[in-house]
Amino acid sequence: MPIEPPPTAWSFGDPRGYDELDDLVGVGADLRPGTLLAAYRRGLFPMPSGHRGDPAYWFCPVHRGVLPLDGLHVSRSLRRSLREFEIRVDTAFEAVVAACADPRRPQGWIDDEVRAAYTELHRLGWAHSVEAWQGDRLVGGLYGVAIGGLFAGESMFHRATDASKVCLVALVEMLRDEHAAKRVLDVQWRTDHLATLGVVEIDRATYLARLRVATGLPLPAAFAGC
Repeated sequence: MPIEPPPTAWSFGDPRGYDELDDLVGVGADLRPGTLLAAYRRGLFPMPSGHRGDPAYWFCPVHRGVLPLDGLHVSRSLRRSLREFEIRVDTAFEAVVAACADPRRPQGWIDDEVRAAYTELHRLGWAHSVEAWQGDRLVGGLYGVAIGGLFAGESMFHRATDASKVCLVALVEMLRDEHAAKRVLDVQWRTDHLATLGVVEIDRATYLARLRVATGLPLPAAFAGC
């Protein structure tokens, strides 16, 4: 089971009082485990500013991207691809984060500080990877933070066609248990690509209400023993 770290020294305030027109709700703090968990429990997540030495930016999107567990779109071609990969959980977390952080990727935002922070969360049992393998080759994956019934997806990558999508399909299956209706699969923002997989937008207030319920649920079995 996850190890609860020392509490953060920072306060994120009440998310219900944030600016209703701005996704960016804070600047500063640190990326220690207690700070990250406090943020996710309040509906926030960090992103680096892109300038070395600058403090982290904290976001709580006005329109949040979530993937309903009963709303995943699996195309015929993707269904065929499911047979081409072996899915593993938490066997190569650092390699998944490193692949997601590849500086050759467009709009890359994962720096060394972020990699170290989420690796520590993984060591404590809060951050997890879902991986697609072909033999002994890691060809796709995603990682995120699991707090009770919340899975907050952070990033994904692929080196083979559909590999990251297959990981997402596998993650949805892991979350589909007796608590599925109350679990939240958070993808931060809806994009056109994610919309083709079934991601929708909900407003901040709705997300926060669902978050309060979700974080009180037990972890999915796939992550509970990690």
